[in-house]
Amino acid sequence: MATTSIQTKLLAIQKNMLNFAYSLTSNRDEAYDLLQDTTLKVLDNSDKYTESDNFKSWVFTIMRNLFINNYRKAMRHGVVSDYSEESYLINATTEFSQDTPEDTMGVNEIMAILKTFPDEYRVPFSMHISGFKYVEIAQEMNLPVGTVKSRIFFARKRLQARLTDYR
Repeated sequence: MATTSIQTKLLAIQKNMLNFAYSLTSNRDEAYDLLQDTTLKVLDNSDKYTESDNFKSWVFTIMRNLFINNYRKAMRHGVVSDYSEESYLINATTEFSQDTPEDTMGVNEIMAILKTFPDEYRVPFSMHISGFKYVEIAQEMNLPVGTVKSRIFFARKRLQARLTDYR
């Protein structure tokens, strides 16, 4: 099909394309971007269109597929757009909140119980909750990794038994 014929048909349905793009995106700027991307894609692939096809359907299919591909790409990259006044909270860590007295009491109680454990259980467990990996603890204590894992397991079980009030 001649490029001028496709351009003419494309210009004739621009308003319909914009309405469809807006229905997909629900955002005016994104709808204009999608309209522009679709127009470029249609013009680039004009050689693939045949007269027997419904032109409007062909163009809308291209637009829908572009929208789906862009959406999937955004989900893979974890793009978050928040235009609210509280957008500063998007990247806030959980440390943003204040500890309550109950939280502090619980931590203090757990630490007091841990101090009563023999060193062979207390040290690996303390290192584990501090973020050390099993291999690192094993190297530091000169123990096999399996022994470290079992001591951490038994320390956790002892702690659970002593903290039955929190269940």
